[in-house]
Amino acid sequence: MRIDAHQHFWRYNQTDYVWMTGDLRQLARDYGPDDLRPLLDESGIDATVAVQARQMLVENDFLLGLADAHPWVLGVVGWVDFAASDVAAQIERYAAHPRFRGVRELIHDMADDDYATSRDHLAGVGLLERFGLTYDLLLRPQHIPAATRLVDRLPNQRFVVDHIAKPPIASGELEPWASRIADLARREHVWCKVSGMVTEADWSSWRPADLRPYLDVCLESFGPERLMLGSDWPVCTCAADYRSVVSIVTDYVSTLSPGEQDAVLGATCARFYSLDRGDRS
Repeated sequence: MRIDAHQHFWRYNQTDYVWMTGDLRQLARDYGPDDLRPLLDESGIDATVAVQARQMLVENDFLLGLADAHPWVLGVVGWVDFAASDVAAQIERYAAHPRFRGVRELIHDMADDDYATSRDHLAGVGLLERFGLTYDLLLRPQHIPAATRLVDRLPNQRFVVDHIAKPPIASGELEPWASRIADLARREHVWCKVSGMVTEADWSSWRPADLRPYLDVCLESFGPERLMLGSDWPVCTCAADYRSVVSIVTDYVSTLSPGEQDAVLGATCARFYSLDRGDRS
């Protein structure tokens, strides 16, 4: 089974999606399952994991409602308020839903580069393991050192890096991202989504060759058993269509063994999020 490990849905309004400004303004419309399903079929993708796009508890209810209505949405990565006094109750409430598989916070938008090891964040992420939930690390290169300290503090918690930690692909720079991501990857409870690359490249002129050095670092660092395909749809449409984004990864792994290809294109994601791959009709 091929699984897109990272995509979004939203019903747009200006109040909830304040980040859709500037060049991202083109995303300011609704994107739902009926928009995505034909793209999945065209690209040979069987199922997805829907990831939060708002820092609101209602986002969890919205995405879980879509997952209930569309069985091919196998999992939801939601949001909880780590600063709230009832954060444990929030996590417990949503963890009761079988498709709520993990949590994410927008670390890369925080003013403090060391937010990952802040008191509330560390304590909140530390609650996830008891509920069988994963944690998505949304980072830029400057956030990787603090994220590494976080995962060292929580050796039994499963983590996945979103969008390969957003290296500066447009400028072609590898360091210090490459050294930092390789160091983080030495922690075997950290995995990585091969996603979000085209929007870190030059939107109008990127080529697959521009992405290969970054893919090489990720493959060498994590290996296929800890890498998973993700589209970041519909954000990716700022720079490429869905099929092109999926092809970046499928073409790159085409020289790997069949088992390794299966891992990157679906099995790794299913194992990380403990997805139920039953009826998807």
